[in-house]
Amino acid sequence: MTARLFAPITLGGVTLPNRIVISPMCQYSADDGCMSDWHLAHLGSLACSGAGLMLVEATAVTREGRITHACTGLYSDHDEAAMKRVVDACRRITRSPIGIQLAHAGRKASTQVPWLGGKPLAGGESPWPAVAPSALAFGEGWPTPHELSTVEIRGLIDAFAAAARRALAIGFDVIELHSAHGYLTHQFLSPLANRRSDRYGGSLENRMRFALELARAVREVWPRERALGARITASDWAEGGFEAGDAAAYARELKAIGLDYVCVSSGGLVSHQRIKVEPGYQVGFAARVKQAVPIAVCAVGMIADAGQAERIVASDEADMVALARGILDDPRWVWHAAERFGATVAYPPQYARSHPSVWPGAALARPGGTAIRAAA
Repeated sequence: MTARLFAPITLGGVTLPNRIVISPMCQYSADDGCMSDWHLAHLGSLACSGAGLMLVEATAVTREGRITHACTGLYSDHDEAAMKRVVDACRRITRSPIGIQLAHAGRKASTQVPWLGGKPLAGGESPWPAVAPSALAFGEGWPTPHELSTVEIRGLIDAFAAAARRALAIGFDVIELHSAHGYLTHQFLSPLANRRSDRYGGSLENRMRFALELARAVREVWPRERALGARITASDWAEGGFEAGDAAAYARELKAIGLDYVCVSSGGLVSHQRIKVEPGYQVGFAARVKQAVPIAVCAVGMIADAGQAERIVASDEADMVALARGILDDPRWVWHAAERFGATVAYPPQYARSHPSVWPGAALARPGGTAIRAAA
């Protein structure tokens, strides 16, 4: 019997050939939102992976919504043209669907790239004012963001819809709305970052309002024959924050709007979070949402081993798994997982001679592989 991990799944009008998703991973290598040659090499390599879906990194819907000066954007014709160049190249490599994550950094905008410290930009580094649902800084040493007016909120919702139109023109199959990891939409959702007293703050219903209005606006412009999902959060890992029960309520509303899946993550909202990181540490959150809401669910969180991934989907804790660092560490992770479970996955013809059926060296490259397959 074929491993569940390699069974197709349909999201909206898009069918993934397997349940393995490449997570959006920021590369901090863009120029005013425009993708560079690094993105061509990075995404081109991942397009060879055999994964069921590849998602392009968190992409800002406005210039001010970028995390850093080097983040990708989809707010100008230049951004759109640069991204289309990369996506068109990936299309010539893979038949699997390609998606994009649309985002706004909110109060976590205007920072250095991670390898320069990831701190807020200093005066001489061309910083820009960050915005948020409330004038609350991310943490000590961070600037206080500008509190968005209702008019500005409407403008940001329109910006997400505009970016979705650009994504459609580029030819993406999937849009994922980013409402996790402490960025703007997550900030609206959590009482730790949202202290508003108007219709966008207070109760969970009000705190979800921005996220749901945004989702409706994108759903209106994004064709039903393509897939629309969201990366959601299930814990702030801090007292008094957004929790798994809130995530289920949010996912239920997203399903009602017409979203096709949610990917369940956590953390990133506050600097004093206390996360216990271990293998599969966020999978339980995905399982709780899946049990509560009839929507396709993707699990994330230190999923690095093929057996671990198969157990997650085979036990119905989630419908899909998303890999990030695991796929950076081993861009051929999907090939090796298919080899382990005796599944079939697409190899580029240029690389077919490395398939274990024709290359005896595979057994040398992965000692014990035969024994593992026999025990699986």
